Amino acid sequence: MRLFQCEACGQLIHFENRVCGQCGHPLGYLPDVNDLSAVEPEPEEGIVRSLSDGQRYRFCANAALDACNWLVPEAQEGEYCRACRHNRTVPDLSVPVNMEKWHRIERAKHRLIYSLLQLCLPLESNEDREGGLCFDFLADRPDEPQTPRVMTGHDEGLITIALAEADDVERERRRTDLGEPYRTLLGHFRHEVGHYYWNRLVRDQHHLDACRAVFGDERADYGEALKAHYENGPPPDWQANFVSSYATSHPWEDFAETFKHYVHIVDTLEMAQAFGMKVRPSLDDTGSLQTSVEINPYQPCSIEQLVDDWTPLTVALNSLNRCLGMADAYPFVLTPAVVGKLGFINDLVHGRAALDPPQPATPPEAEAPPPTPESLPDQPAPA
Repeated sequence: MRLFQCEACGQLIHFENRVCGQCGHPLGYLPDVNDLSAVEPEPEEGIVRSLSDGQRYRFCANAALDACNWLVPEAQEGEYCRACRHNRTVPDLSVPVNMEKWHRIERAKHRLIYSLLQLCLPLESNEDREGGLCFDFLADRPDEPQTPRVMTGHDEGLITIALAEADDVERERRRTDLGEPYRTLLGHFRHEVGHYYWNRLVRDQHHLDACRAVFGDERADYGEALKAHYENGPPPDWQANFVSSYATSHPWEDFAETFKHYVHIVDTLEMAQAFGMKVRPSLDDTGSLQTSVEINPYQPCSIEQLVDDWTPLTVALNSLNRCLGMADAYPFVLTPAVVGKLGFINDLVHGRAALDPPQPATPPEAEAPPPTPESLPDQPAPA
Protein backbone atom coordinates (compact mmCIF):
# COMPACT_ATOMS: atom_id res chain seq x y z
CA MET A 1 0.00 0.00 0.00
CA ARG A 2 1.29 3.45 -0.90
CA LEU A 3 0.87 6.74 0.92
CA PHE A 4 -1.30 9.52 -0.44
CA GLN A 5 -1.29 13.31 -0.16
CA CYS A 6 -4.20 15.74 -0.30
CA GLU A 7 -3.83 17.94 -3.40
CA ALA A 8 -5.70 20.75 -1.69
CA CYS A 9 -3.44 21.18 1.36
CA GLY A 10 -0.55 18.69 1.18
CA GLN A 11 -1.69 16.71 4.23
CA LEU A 12 -0.71 13.04 4.43
CA ILE A 13 -3.84 10.94 3.96
CA HIS A 14 -4.54 7.23 4.15
CA PHE A 15 -6.27 4.79 1.84
CA GLU A 16 -9.50 4.57 3.83
CA ASN A 17 -9.87 8.34 4.46
CA ARG A 18 -13.05 9.89 3.08
CA VAL A 19 -12.29 13.45 4.20
CA CYS A 20 -8.99 15.27 4.63
CA GLY A 21 -8.57 15.89 8.34
CA GLN A 22 -6.77 19.18 7.74
CA CYS A 23 -8.68 21.03 4.99
CA GLY A 24 -11.98 19.14 5.03
CA HIS A 25 -12.03 18.26 1.33
CA PRO A 26 -13.90 15.05 0.45
CA LEU A 27 -11.59 12.34 -0.85
CA GLY A 28 -12.14 9.68 -3.48
CA TYR A 29 -9.91 6.89 -4.73
CA LEU A 30 -9.17 6.67 -8.46
CA PRO A 31 -8.20 3.04 -9.14
CA ASP A 32 -7.12 3.61 -12.74
CA VAL A 33 -4.37 6.02 -11.68
CA ASN A 34 -3.88 4.79 -8.10
CA ASP A 35 -4.55 8.15 -6.49
CA LEU A 36 -6.65 9.26 -3.53
CA SER A 37 -7.88 12.58 -4.82
CA ALA A 38 -9.47 15.59 -3.16
CA VAL A 39 -12.74 16.38 -4.92
CA GLU A 40 -15.12 19.31 -5.17
CA PRO A 41 -18.85 19.15 -5.97
CA GLU A 42 -20.10 20.08 -9.42
CA PRO A 43 -23.45 21.85 -10.01
CA GLU A 44 -25.05 18.56 -11.09
CA GLU A 45 -26.25 16.50 -8.14
CA GLY A 46 -23.96 13.62 -7.30
CA ILE A 47 -21.11 14.73 -9.60
CA VAL A 48 -17.69 15.74 -8.27
CA ARG A 49 -14.54 16.96 -9.96
CA SER A 50 -11.17 15.52 -9.04
CA LEU A 51 -8.44 17.99 -8.13
CA SER A 52 -5.97 15.35 -9.28
CA ASP A 53 -6.93 15.01 -12.96
CA GLY A 54 -9.77 17.54 -13.38
CA GLN A 55 -12.20 14.82 -14.53
CA ARG A 56 -15.81 14.35 -13.38
CA TYR A 57 -16.83 11.38 -11.26
CA ARG A 58 -19.54 9.91 -9.07
CA PHE A 59 -18.94 8.19 -5.78
CA CYS A 60 -19.64 4.45 -5.64
CA ALA A 61 -23.18 3.70 -4.44
CA ASN A 62 -21.73 2.14 -1.29
CA ALA A 63 -20.32 5.54 -0.29
CA ALA A 64 -23.84 6.43 0.86
CA LEU A 65 -23.53 3.57 3.36
CA ASP A 66 -20.11 4.79 4.54
CA ALA A 67 -18.59 1.60 3.11
CA CYS A 68 -16.57 2.89 0.14
CA ASN A 69 -14.57 5.95 -0.93
CA TRP A 70 -13.89 4.89 -4.55
CA LEU A 71 -14.89 7.00 -7.53
CA VAL A 72 -16.71 5.97 -10.71
CA PRO A 73 -16.22 7.89 -14.00
CA GLU A 74 -19.27 10.02 -14.77
CA ALA A 75 -19.92 8.22 -18.05
CA GLN A 76 -19.59 4.70 -16.63
CA GLU A 77 -22.70 2.55 -16.58
CA GLY A 78 -23.51 1.00 -13.26
CA GLU A 79 -23.42 2.53 -9.82
CA TYR A 80 -20.65 0.48 -8.22
CA CYS A 81 -16.88 0.98 -8.31
CA ARG A 82 -14.24 -1.52 -9.43
CA ALA A 83 -14.14 -3.03 -5.94
CA CYS A 84 -17.83 -3.12 -5.04
CA ARG A 85 -18.97 -4.50 -8.40
CA HIS A 86 -17.67 -7.87 -7.19
CA ASN A 87 -20.16 -8.04 -4.30
CA ARG A 88 -22.90 -10.60 -4.92
CA THR A 89 -24.45 -10.76 -1.45
CA VAL A 90 -24.15 -8.51 1.59
CA PRO A 91 -25.70 -9.17 5.01
CA ASP A 92 -28.96 -7.68 6.23
CA LEU A 93 -27.83 -4.10 6.83
CA SER A 94 -30.95 -3.21 8.80
CA VAL A 95 -29.25 -5.05 11.68
CA PRO A 96 -26.84 -2.50 13.24
CA VAL A 97 -24.20 -5.04 14.20
CA ASN A 98 -24.19 -6.39 10.63
CA MET A 99 -23.54 -2.91 9.26
CA GLU A 100 -20.52 -2.48 11.55
CA LYS A 101 -19.06 -5.86 10.59
CA TRP A 102 -19.72 -5.27 6.90
CA HIS A 103 -17.77 -2.01 7.10
CA ARG A 104 -14.78 -3.95 8.43
CA ILE A 105 -15.13 -6.53 5.67
CA GLU A 106 -15.28 -3.80 3.03
CA ARG A 107 -12.09 -2.17 4.32
CA ALA A 108 -10.26 -5.47 3.96
CA LYS A 109 -11.82 -6.21 0.56
CA HIS A 110 -10.83 -2.80 -0.83
CA ARG A 111 -7.23 -3.41 0.22
CA LEU A 112 -7.36 -6.77 -1.50
CA ILE A 113 -8.64 -5.25 -4.74
CA TYR A 114 -5.96 -2.54 -4.52
CA SER A 115 -3.28 -5.24 -4.54
CA LEU A 116 -4.86 -7.20 -7.39
CA LEU A 117 -5.04 -4.04 -9.50
CA GLN A 118 -1.41 -3.12 -8.77
CA LEU A 119 -0.35 -6.65 -9.76
CA CYS A 120 -2.35 -6.29 -13.02
CA LEU A 121 -4.11 -9.59 -12.36
CA PRO A 122 -7.27 -10.50 -14.32
CA LEU A 123 -10.19 -9.06 -12.39
CA GLU A 124 -13.48 -9.86 -14.07
CA SER A 125 -16.66 -10.05 -12.03
CA ASN A 126 -19.23 -12.78 -12.55
CA GLU A 127 -21.11 -10.26 -14.69
CA ASP A 128 -18.16 -10.23 -17.11
CA ARG A 129 -17.68 -13.99 -17.36
CA GLU A 130 -18.98 -17.16 -15.76
CA GLY A 131 -16.69 -18.00 -12.88
CA GLY A 132 -15.57 -14.39 -12.44
CA LEU A 133 -14.62 -13.14 -8.99
CA CYS A 134 -17.55 -12.37 -6.67
CA PHE A 135 -18.19 -12.25 -2.94
CA ASP A 136 -20.92 -13.41 -0.59
CA PHE A 137 -20.71 -11.85 2.89
CA LEU A 138 -23.01 -14.00 5.00
CA ALA A 139 -24.15 -13.99 8.61
CA ASP A 140 -24.93 -17.06 10.67
CA ARG A 141 -28.59 -17.60 11.58
CA PRO A 142 -28.71 -18.39 15.32
CA ASP A 143 -32.51 -18.20 15.13
CA GLU A 144 -32.41 -21.17 12.73
CA PRO A 145 -30.29 -23.85 14.49
CA GLN A 146 -30.86 -26.29 11.63
CA THR A 147 -29.03 -23.93 9.24
CA PRO A 148 -25.32 -24.84 8.87
CA ARG A 149 -22.77 -22.33 10.12
CA VAL A 150 -21.41 -20.08 7.38
CA MET A 151 -17.98 -21.25 6.27
CA THR A 152 -15.39 -19.04 4.63
CA GLY A 153 -14.26 -20.56 1.34
CA HIS A 154 -14.01 -20.45 -2.45
CA ASP A 155 -16.00 -22.20 -5.16
CA GLU A 156 -15.22 -21.45 -8.83
CA GLY A 157 -14.88 -17.67 -8.43
CA LEU A 158 -17.38 -17.25 -5.58
CA ILE A 159 -15.69 -16.33 -2.31
CA THR A 160 -17.78 -16.61 0.83
CA ILE A 161 -16.68 -14.66 3.89
CA ALA A 162 -18.39 -15.46 7.18
CA LEU A 163 -19.51 -12.24 8.85
CA ALA A 164 -18.40 -13.73 12.18
CA GLU A 165 -14.79 -13.23 11.04
CA ALA A 166 -15.35 -9.47 11.37
CA ASP A 167 -15.96 -9.91 15.10
CA ASP A 168 -12.56 -9.51 16.79
CA VAL A 169 -13.51 -11.67 19.78
CA GLU A 170 -14.91 -14.50 17.68
CA ARG A 171 -11.99 -14.42 15.25
CA GLU A 172 -9.50 -14.56 18.11
CA ARG A 173 -11.40 -17.49 19.64
CA ARG A 174 -11.20 -19.38 16.35
CA ARG A 175 -7.53 -18.50 15.97
CA THR A 176 -6.79 -19.88 19.43
CA ASP A 177 -8.95 -22.99 18.98
CA LEU A 178 -7.18 -23.83 15.72
CA GLY A 179 -3.71 -23.04 17.09
CA GLU A 180 -3.04 -20.42 14.42
CA PRO A 181 -0.39 -17.72 14.90
CA TYR A 182 -2.23 -15.34 12.57
CA ARG A 183 -5.86 -14.83 11.54
CA THR A 184 -7.20 -11.61 10.03
CA LEU A 185 -9.95 -10.55 7.64
CA LEU A 186 -7.39 -9.37 5.12
CA GLY A 187 -5.61 -12.69 5.42
CA HIS A 188 -8.86 -14.52 4.64
CA PHE A 189 -9.39 -12.46 1.51
CA ARG A 190 -5.84 -12.98 0.28
CA HIS A 191 -6.01 -16.72 0.95
CA GLU A 192 -9.36 -17.29 -0.74
CA VAL A 193 -8.47 -15.20 -3.78
CA GLY A 194 -5.40 -17.43 -4.07
CA HIS A 195 -7.79 -20.29 -4.90
CA TYR A 196 -9.38 -18.12 -7.58
CA TYR A 197 -6.02 -17.35 -9.16
CA TRP A 198 -5.05 -21.01 -9.07
CA ASN A 199 -8.02 -21.46 -11.44
CA ARG A 200 -7.16 -18.43 -13.58
CA LEU A 201 -3.36 -18.61 -13.72
CA VAL A 202 -2.59 -22.29 -13.25
CA ARG A 203 -5.51 -24.38 -14.50
CA ASP A 204 -6.74 -22.06 -17.26
CA GLN A 205 -3.21 -21.14 -18.46
CA HIS A 206 -1.93 -24.75 -18.62
CA HIS A 207 0.60 -24.42 -15.79
CA LEU A 208 -0.58 -27.62 -14.07
CA ASP A 209 2.59 -29.66 -14.49
CA ALA A 210 4.82 -26.78 -13.38
CA CYS A 211 2.61 -26.12 -10.36
CA ARG A 212 2.47 -29.79 -9.37
CA ALA A 213 6.26 -29.94 -9.43
CA VAL A 214 6.32 -27.21 -6.76
CA PHE A 215 3.17 -27.73 -4.68
CA GLY A 216 2.23 -31.36 -5.30
CA ASP A 217 -0.62 -33.04 -7.14
CA GLU A 218 -3.93 -31.27 -6.50
CA ARG A 219 -5.83 -34.32 -7.75
CA ALA A 220 -5.41 -35.90 -4.31
CA ASP A 221 -8.81 -36.23 -2.63
CA TYR A 222 -9.45 -32.84 -1.02
CA GLY A 223 -12.06 -33.96 1.51
CA GLU A 224 -9.92 -36.84 2.76
CA ALA A 225 -6.85 -34.61 2.91
CA LEU A 226 -8.62 -32.02 5.09
CA LYS A 227 -10.09 -34.74 7.30
CA ALA A 228 -6.63 -36.23 7.85
CA HIS A 229 -5.18 -32.78 8.56
CA TYR A 230 -7.73 -31.95 11.25
CA GLU A 231 -7.49 -35.41 12.80
CA ASN A 232 -3.72 -35.82 12.73
CA GLY A 233 -2.27 -32.32 12.35
CA PRO A 234 0.69 -31.42 10.15
CA PRO A 235 3.75 -33.66 9.74
CA PRO A 236 6.42 -33.05 12.39
CA ASP A 237 8.88 -31.42 9.99
CA TRP A 238 6.35 -29.24 8.17
CA GLN A 239 8.17 -25.94 8.87
CA ALA A 240 10.93 -26.90 6.45
CA ASN A 241 8.67 -26.93 3.40
CA PHE A 242 5.46 -25.02 4.19
CA VAL A 243 4.68 -21.45 5.19
CA SER A 244 1.96 -22.58 7.63
CA SER A 245 0.61 -25.80 9.10
CA TYR A 246 -2.62 -25.39 7.13
CA ALA A 247 -0.61 -25.32 3.89
CA THR A 248 0.32 -28.97 4.55
CA SER A 249 -3.28 -30.15 4.23
CA HIS A 250 -3.51 -30.20 0.40
CA PRO A 251 -1.68 -28.68 -2.59
CA TRP A 252 -4.58 -26.28 -3.20
CA GLU A 253 -4.20 -24.94 0.33
CA ASP A 254 -0.44 -24.76 0.00
CA PHE A 255 -0.84 -22.63 -3.13
CA ALA A 256 -3.48 -20.37 -1.51
CA GLU A 257 -1.43 -19.89 1.66
CA THR A 258 1.68 -19.09 -0.37
CA PHE A 259 -0.27 -16.66 -2.55
CA LYS A 260 -1.57 -14.96 0.60
CA HIS A 261 1.94 -14.51 1.96
CA TYR A 262 3.19 -13.21 -1.36
CA VAL A 263 0.58 -10.43 -1.28
CA HIS A 264 1.39 -9.77 2.40
CA ILE A 265 5.00 -9.24 1.41
CA VAL A 266 4.57 -6.99 -1.63
CA ASP A 267 1.91 -4.81 -0.02
CA THR A 268 3.83 -4.28 3.21
CA LEU A 269 7.07 -3.62 1.36
CA GLU A 270 5.33 -0.94 -0.71
CA MET A 271 4.34 0.85 2.48
CA ALA A 272 7.84 0.45 3.90
CA GLN A 273 9.25 1.95 0.70
CA ALA A 274 6.78 4.85 0.93
CA PHE A 275 8.09 5.63 4.43
CA GLY A 276 11.72 5.33 3.29
CA MET A 277 12.32 2.60 5.84
CA LYS A 278 15.80 1.31 6.53
CA VAL A 279 16.79 -1.46 8.92
CA ARG A 280 20.32 -1.48 10.26
CA PRO A 281 20.67 -3.18 13.67
CA SER A 282 23.58 -1.73 15.61
CA LEU A 283 24.72 -5.20 16.72
CA ASP A 284 24.49 -6.85 13.29
CA ASP A 285 28.14 -7.04 12.23
CA THR A 286 27.40 -9.42 9.35
CA GLY A 287 24.96 -7.09 7.57
CA SER A 288 22.50 -9.95 7.14
CA LEU A 289 19.70 -7.97 8.83
CA GLN A 290 20.34 -4.69 7.06
CA THR A 291 18.15 -3.35 4.29
CA SER A 292 16.92 -0.17 2.68
CA VAL A 293 13.53 -0.74 1.04
CA GLU A 294 13.85 1.07 -2.28
CA ILE A 295 12.18 -1.15 -4.88
CA ASN A 296 8.54 -1.00 -5.96
CA PRO A 297 7.56 -4.57 -5.02
CA TYR A 298 4.48 -4.53 -7.26
CA GLN A 299 6.74 -4.23 -10.31
CA PRO A 300 8.54 -7.31 -11.69
CA CYS A 301 11.59 -8.20 -9.62
CA SER A 302 13.17 -11.38 -8.32
CA ILE A 303 11.85 -13.17 -5.27
CA GLU A 304 15.37 -12.87 -3.82
CA GLN A 305 15.09 -9.07 -3.91
CA LEU A 306 11.75 -9.20 -2.12
CA VAL A 307 12.89 -11.63 0.56
CA ASP A 308 16.17 -9.78 1.13
CA ASP A 309 14.12 -6.69 2.04
CA TRP A 310 11.36 -8.58 3.79
CA THR A 311 13.39 -10.62 6.28
CA PRO A 312 15.12 -7.70 8.08
CA LEU A 313 11.87 -5.74 8.05
CA THR A 314 9.95 -8.54 9.79
CA VAL A 315 12.66 -8.90 12.44
CA ALA A 316 12.30 -5.20 13.20
CA LEU A 317 8.48 -5.30 13.15
CA ASN A 318 8.35 -8.32 15.45
CA SER A 319 10.86 -6.79 17.84
CA LEU A 320 8.87 -3.54 18.05
CA ASN A 321 5.63 -5.44 18.62
CA ARG A 322 7.18 -7.36 21.51
CA CYS A 323 8.20 -4.08 23.11
CA LEU A 324 4.51 -3.15 23.13
CA GLY A 325 3.47 -6.49 24.58
CA MET A 326 1.88 -7.55 21.29
CA ALA A 327 2.17 -10.73 19.24
CA ASP A 328 4.66 -10.86 16.39
CA ALA A 329 3.40 -8.99 13.34
CA TYR A 330 4.73 -11.73 11.05
CA PRO A 331 5.14 -15.01 13.00
CA PHE A 332 6.37 -17.10 10.07
CA VAL A 333 9.70 -18.42 8.80
CA LEU A 334 10.58 -18.34 5.10
CA THR A 335 12.77 -21.39 4.52
CA PRO A 336 14.50 -21.97 1.16
CA ALA A 337 11.68 -24.32 0.12
CA VAL A 338 9.04 -21.71 0.97
CA VAL A 339 11.00 -19.01 -0.86
CA GLY A 340 11.01 -21.30 -3.90
CA LYS A 341 7.22 -21.52 -3.75
CA LEU A 342 6.94 -17.76 -3.36
CA GLY A 343 9.19 -17.46 -6.40
CA PHE A 344 6.77 -19.59 -8.41
CA ILE A 345 3.90 -17.27 -7.40
CA ASN A 346 6.04 -14.23 -8.26
CA ASP A 347 6.82 -15.60 -11.71
CA LEU A 348 3.22 -16.67 -12.27
CA VAL A 349 1.85 -13.24 -11.33
CA HIS A 350 4.27 -11.44 -13.64
CA GLY A 351 3.88 -13.88 -16.52
CA ARG A 352 7.34 -15.41 -16.29
CA ALA A 353 6.36 -19.02 -15.58
CA ALA A 354 7.02 -21.26 -18.58
CA LEU A 355 3.82 -22.64 -20.08
CA ASP A 356 3.28 -26.35 -19.75
CA PRO A 357 2.56 -28.24 -22.96
CA PRO A 358 -1.14 -27.93 -23.96
CA GLN A 359 -3.19 -30.56 -22.18
CA PRO A 360 -6.11 -32.49 -23.64
CA ALA A 361 -9.54 -31.70 -22.26
CA THR A 362 -10.48 -33.92 -19.33
CA PRO A 363 -13.60 -36.01 -19.96
CA PRO A 364 -16.56 -34.47 -18.11
CA GLU A 365 -17.08 -37.52 -15.94
CA ALA A 366 -13.51 -37.19 -14.62
CA GLU A 367 -13.66 -33.47 -13.98
CA ALA A 368 -15.81 -33.14 -10.89
CA PRO A 369 -15.98 -29.62 -9.45
CA PRO A 370 -13.22 -29.23 -6.86
CA PRO A 371 -14.56 -29.62 -3.31
CA THR A 372 -14.07 -26.56 -1.16
CA PRO A 373 -14.09 -25.83 2.57
CA GLU A 374 -17.70 -24.64 2.56
CA SER A 375 -18.78 -28.09 1.31
CA LEU A 376 -17.36 -29.59 4.52
CA PRO A 377 -19.49 -27.96 7.25
CA ASP A 378 -17.90 -29.97 10.06
CA GLN A 379 -14.42 -28.64 9.31
CA PRO A 380 -13.00 -25.37 10.67
CA ALA A 381 -12.72 -22.51 8.21
CA PRO A 382 -9.36 -22.16 6.44
CA ALA A 383 -6.83 -19.71 7.84
